[in-house]
Amino acid sequence: MVLAMQGNRMHAVLDRNLSPSIFDREQRRRRRRGYRMACAMESKPNNLEAASTRSIEPRWPALMGVLVAGTVYSSLPGALAIGPRWLLFAIVVVLGLANSFIHRRGMHGLNTIIGYTIEVIVTVFLLWSVVMLITGLPGNKVAASQLLRSAAAMWVCNVVLFALWYWRLDAGGPYARHKRGKHTEGAFLFPPMTNDGHEMVDEDWIPHFVDYLFLSFNTSTALSPTDTPVISRWAKLLVMVQASISLTLVAVLAARAVNIM
Repeated sequence: MVLAMQGNRMHAVLDRNLSPSIFDREQRRRRRRGYRMACAMESKPNNLEAASTRSIEPRWPALMGVLVAGTVYSSLPGALAIGPRWLLFAIVVVLGLANSFIHRRGMHGLNTIIGYTIEVIVTVFLLWSVVMLITGLPGNKVAASQLLRSAAAMWVCNVVLFALWYWRLDAGGPYARHKRGKHTEGAFLFPPMTNDGHEMVDEDWIPHFVDYLFLSFNTSTALSPTDTPVISRWAKLLVMVQASISLTLVAVLAARAVNIM
């Protein structure tokens, strides 16, 4: 406050010593500068203000993905499943609904921990089934009528599982992406991130679960991320693992088809 008062006194003394024309130009310059600063502050709100006005990403798509993975896994034959076929479905239903309730209560830390727990459990179940499918193929432990259904079920689980991993890990997770504001730092370079300034692109765009599901679907189908380049090393490793699982399932089907012929 004292420094501001002294500054105002110095400006007043300088203004009195200026000629009228110079004084008017100086006043107009100060007013223009103050107007530009005010406009800049209004047009560029900080990240906290942007995060507070942006709607929170809905979590029901991720919950539906978890339930779909559990449902599809329950269609596997008993020889490829861990324990009863309905075990994974029961686990993801209980943990998924509990996690949804915790999210509504605002317990973000516990919500993240349970989310990681669900994804780790689904990963263990899927990898176990893939290994059992490969090892059981030479001995014809899986009937030919069940082979196609089993491989398709594992493929769907693979897509949903890695979509959940991408969604949970990219840029610190959904909570961190919401607080940060504009999504400029992530493991994946989504197309809207490269079209800055385009009229159809929202400046506050952030990826949702559907965007990661699309990325995961492309990776399992084309064995590559297609339109979304992978930037981070951990993301490249996950993409390699997902593509390897998808390629393994396709190879198993091809080998079985050749054996039948």
